[in-house]
Amino acid sequence: MSRLGGPAARRLLVVAASIAVELSGALSGSAQVAGPSSRRAAEPAGSELTISIMTMGVGAEVWERFGHNAIVVEDRRRGSSQAYNYGMFSFRQENFLLRFLQGRMMYWMAGYPTEEEVPRYVALRRSVWQQELNLTPAQRLALRNYLETNARPENRFYRYDYYRDNCSTRVRDAIDHVLGGAFHAQMSAPASGSYRFHTLRLNAHNVPLYTGLLVVLGHGADAPVTRWDEMFLPLKLRGYLREVRVPDGAGTQVPLVRSERTLFESEAFPVPEAPPRWGPGFLLAGFFLGGAFTWGGARGRRSRGARWGLAVGGTMWALATGIAGVILAGLWAFTDHVVASHNENVLQASLFALALAIALPLAVQGRPMALRLARYLAVAVGGLAVLGLLLKALPGFDQVNGPVLALFVPANVGLMLGVLSWTREPA
Repeated sequence: MSRLGGPAARRLLVVAASIAVELSGALSGSAQVAGPSSRRAAEPAGSELTISIMTMGVGAEVWERFGHNAIVVEDRRRGSSQAYNYGMFSFRQENFLLRFLQGRMMYWMAGYPTEEEVPRYVALRRSVWQQELNLTPAQRLALRNYLETNARPENRFYRYDYYRDNCSTRVRDAIDHVLGGAFHAQMSAPASGSYRFHTLRLNAHNVPLYTGLLVVLGHGADAPVTRWDEMFLPLKLRGYLREVRVPDGAGTQVPLVRSERTLFESEAFPVPEAPPRWGPGFLLAGFFLGGAFTWGGARGRRSRGARWGLAVGGTMWALATGIAGVILAGLWAFTDHVVASHNENVLQASLFALALAIALPLAVQGRPMALRLARYLAVAVGGLAVLGLLLKALPGFDQVNGPVLALFVPANVGLMLGVLSWTREPA
């Protein structure tokens, strides 16, 4: 036993210690090599993705007044960032004008490098904001796959609708898809404005366009909408995203928006919070026109200049309202523009006005048949205008068209009185 504690024993211990050190180093090196790989294997699929909503403010052109948005997918593994845009269209599309008139436009979606998209909107002086979404890795991956599938040539085209199926509602629906309906479920409360309300306030900068929209939008534009419907506007979607809460991977309720940042802010195109109150101005214009027509008719029997003034002014007004009547009837009867149907304004801009525009130039020449026809048509135009006003007292006639009535009723009644006064038979 004493020999084992001597030199031989010490040499044995040294050898054992050397072997232990070598094994320890080997094991340590093995751990160092395997560590990062193990960590990568532990990361769930989709962790390499970041999902954001990019929102662009309104612009100068008519089709830019609603704003725009896109879904941004950043992939750290691929080293890419794609902005998926559902608002693509081209004036060069086959039958674009016809499809536009019919309400059957075909839009498409595509993904573009994000670094190319932002400068384009900055150059147009349109604000750009970005909101990162608090999605689980599985939801991020599902959304990326959903968008890539949508972008395929066979899937990219869709039937566009300004209010119910546009660039923003498609973004909204994609988010709701990966949230399993949780987004929709939290947005069922009534909205603060109708389709008409938002359309008019966004176009208040352009008086002719604003007036045309007042006339063209029918009963459907006044139907009650929910917050879900109101997200046809990208800026409304941006605001409502902040209110949504979703469960994270551990089941805890967290805000859907993880963070926000402003990429570019512009005040080039301010938008009012509500449509302007121009009813008194339209009423003043209506009484001015109606008064001028009435005065021209009263003076027309004795003054050739007044007679021709009534004929020219009345023809221009009747032609404009008659063409509007044709458009309204066509939109209602032959197109898919739901918000233009059931339009009470067909009583103000009637087809009889178009016939009156033809009869008046003939009547001013003193042709007896044309004089009688002008009388009948003027009564039809003025009578329908008054009927449209009286029907507002009945249930169901609740279209928001007060400014249209303010302009058209006095003008049409004044034209009727003027024509009757000018063409009446001698006593």
